[in-house]
Amino acid sequence: MQIPISADALPMTDTSTTRRTGGRAARHAKRAVPVSVNPAPAGAAGGAYKPLSELELQQIFDTALRLLAELGMGEVPDRLAKDLIAAGGVDLGNKRISLPIEMVKGTIETSAKEFWLYGRDPSRDIHVGGDRVYFGTGGAAVTTLDLETERYRPSTLQDLHDFTRLQDTLDNVAWFTRCCIATDISDMYDLDVNTAYALMRNTNKPVATAFTVAEHVDPIVKMFDIVAGGKGEFAKCPFVKAHISPVISPMRFGEDAVDVVYKCIEHNIPMSCITAAQAGATAPATLAGFLAQSLAETIASLVMVNVISPGFPMVFSNWPLVVDLRTGAFAGGSGETTVLNAASAQLSNWLGLPSGVACSMTDAKAIDAQYGVEKGMTSLAAALAGGNLIYESSGMTAALLGASFEAFILDDEMHAMTYRVLRGIEVTEENLAFDSVCRSILTDGHFLGSVDTFAAMERDYHYPKLADRNQPRAWAEEGALDAWARAKAKVHEVLADYHPCYISPDQDAEIRATFRILE
Repeated sequence: MQIPISADALPMTDTSTTRRTGGRAARHAKRAVPVSVNPAPAGAAGGAYKPLSELELQQIFDTALRLLAELGMGEVPDRLAKDLIAAGGVDLGNKRISLPIEMVKGTIETSAKEFWLYGRDPSRDIHVGGDRVYFGTGGAAVTTLDLETERYRPSTLQDLHDFTRLQDTLDNVAWFTRCCIATDISDMYDLDVNTAYALMRNTNKPVATAFTVAEHVDPIVKMFDIVAGGKGEFAKCPFVKAHISPVISPMRFGEDAVDVVYKCIEHNIPMSCITAAQAGATAPATLAGFLAQSLAETIASLVMVNVISPGFPMVFSNWPLVVDLRTGAFAGGSGETTVLNAASAQLSNWLGLPSGVACSMTDAKAIDAQYGVEKGMTSLAAALAGGNLIYESSGMTAALLGASFEAFILDDEMHAMTYRVLRGIEVTEENLAFDSVCRSILTDGHFLGSVDTFAAMERDYHYPKLADRNQPRAWAEEGALDAWARAKAKVHEVLADYHPCYISPDQDAEIRATFRILE
């Protein structure tokens, strides 16, 4: 096998030294200029990986329809039961409501298929739906991997502020959902308020948050209105999405979350309605049965939203979760998580619904080989399957119990690689490079100085910002740093130097006069 040799390792004569230095300088100069084409763009097309056949998709869907029609949904709150029955649902007694097949099919047909998630910076808006793939965040980590001790400790409000401003610098994190819970705030209202404030202050990307109870929605929307420029302005172009889990597996509604859904619709807050069944615990251990039940449950959320407000923007967030059946522990990095979330994305896209799945939920506690394998496999599979919004994909560790600053940096680089894979290979007459092959072979005998090479260098190749590509000697001379250490150094640099504030002094004063903002 011939070992590839870099241009910098080629032997030089005195004559070639000048040429090599000049060429290298020119290449470095070109690299310093911002590229005109992003070789790894967010929103690239997915859908090439299809773990389910057409027949299998239909079988799972048909079973989901039967579950909704024959078993129905349980513990339906009175307000929702009334609305469902008025729209064609059937009262089965004992607070169970049947959702007939034609009712469900009609809802799927008329529901929102595409919509925008807005950032306060329009350049950061996300067009959700179709085959577009975006990586973002999620989670509610109660612990944070400490930068200094490299051990887990309770997450704090300061961590949330720091995570938010760190991810604001990351090109491949398309939206930000609070990734940790500030455990140093005991009051639930103060927690929801200060979580929202951290998002408003530290990023202008599309963001998402959760509301503990419906009573918190009205006052927090006042904060969004202040930031948006006045009463009612937020609803005109909502830059916050709500994460809600209105269905509790197996096959029943949760009243508090349903109340939040009604309130969010009242304020035009788009939502991800999340089903998070666990295989072998709250859903069948068989993967096909699991998919049928979780699909039914997420469809129930879709029916609920569209009964309340037809066509309202909802991310169809069917998140299959897996437990280790030997111990009962959540297994976020498993092979089963990989294939189930890919299948969920395929099912959602097959139905034409804006899909949300959860991947990159490594079970690893350290930034190690297990971390890299589990994150890489699960996130790539979800992207290749065409998940529109891939949640939990940035910063999460320890099966969602932990969040890591270093992980955000490393995951951002992983996302760029995935986007590059999704982009694929453009085959054109020009790119086939017949003339270039002939010219280079008949002249210099290599392609290093070719105009085509320089063009492809910017257009077709992604260059990681953090990954080490040095030869072993150079790596050793620079401190023999591993990925964890390099990411840690980058985090320290960003947190020391980057202090955005996307709230004006007047807006901040008004917010602080209205809410208890904790520091």
